Amino acid sequence: MKRLLPGLALLASLPGAHAARPMITDDARLTDPQACQLETWAHAHRQRNELWALPACNPGGNFEFTLGGALAHAHGEADSGAVLVQGKTLFRKLESNGFGFGLAAGYATQPGNGQSGAPYFYFPASLSLADDRIVVHSNLGATYDRENRGTRLTWGLGSEIQTSERLYVIAESYGQDQGRPFVQFGLRYWLVPNHVQIDTTWGSQLGQIRDERWLSLGLRLITPPLF
Repeated sequence: MKRLLPGLALLASLPGAHAARPMITDDARLTDPQACQLETWAHAHRQRNELWALPACNPGGNFEFTLGGALAHAHGEADSGAVLVQGKTLFRKLESNGFGFGLAAGYATQPGNGQSGAPYFYFPASLSLADDRIVVHSNLGATYDRENRGTRLTWGLGSEIQTSERLYVIAESYGQDQGRPFVQFGLRYWLVPNHVQIDTTWGSQLGQIRDERWLSLGLRLITPPLF
């Protein structure tokens, strides 16, 4: 119920940073009203390992605020981490066999790049099919590329398919208006329905499967109403 991290542009550099774990492409959902959630996961690249934690709360019912980041190790030594701050709201709530859409915006740095970061925004949209057993997500947005001093368009397209009461299969592709897209596949399982979830993914960049592949293992915790 988020997906964020993204400024999908940063996600193109940082696959696996955020949305409803383990997807990068965000959905048109929010954390439960008056509740909070914590998404945390280990992300293993060929030359860098990252540990992410993204707490989020929705105190008012239609505005989700996320503030978190990552610790990173490269070549066995500590590397610069990452910081992400984001706000998200919905213009139309996603309902069963319907569609929803919203707006998310934020600022994020990326592991291994010091304090260099970028502002971003995107519009998440979701379509529910077959009584929520299949949900398709799309994102379209932009981020400011500080290094090249220009704006880059970002996009994402993903799906989640319910295969049993608690198990979901996800598949997605995402990227920018330049460069090869990324792909990711994974499983998501509710240990405690609507409160405790685990997930795992494999992903890579098209055309660089060997050099850019990654694995992730995550845990998601959702609280009862707190506010």
